Amino acid sequence: QVQLVESGGGLVQAGGSLRLSCAASGSTFGRLDMGWYRQAPGKQRDLVAEISNDGMIHYANSVKGRFTISRDNAKNTVFLQMNSLKPEDTAVYTCSGRNRSTWLWDYWGQGTQVTVSS
Repeated sequence: QVQLVESGGGLVQAGGSLRLSCAASGSTFGRLDMGWYRQAPGKQRDLVAEISNDGMIHYANSVKGRFTISRDNAKNTVFLQMNSLKPEDTAVYTCSGRNRSTWLWDYWGQGTQVTVSS
């Protein structure tokens, strides 16, 4: 099993920054694609950023130019640097891992709350 634990969420003013971290257990982290999802109350869960096992990156249009995803395979950790935060970024942010054999997002963290005040 792969366990994912997020940290770094909190309350920030509009225009501010936060960095989320997701620490993974297990020896397969380097083989996984990793992504950050977010879900606001009453809304669907959306993928906001992903980074493949070999470093290819994609962002949702809503965060492009403001968020940066990165990973440190030596530390089994994926990061989401969030700059120029907007109130509409308020959500629970959850990291996920994808098995490239099945192409399924099989592993999920517990989520961390990000609240951006106007």
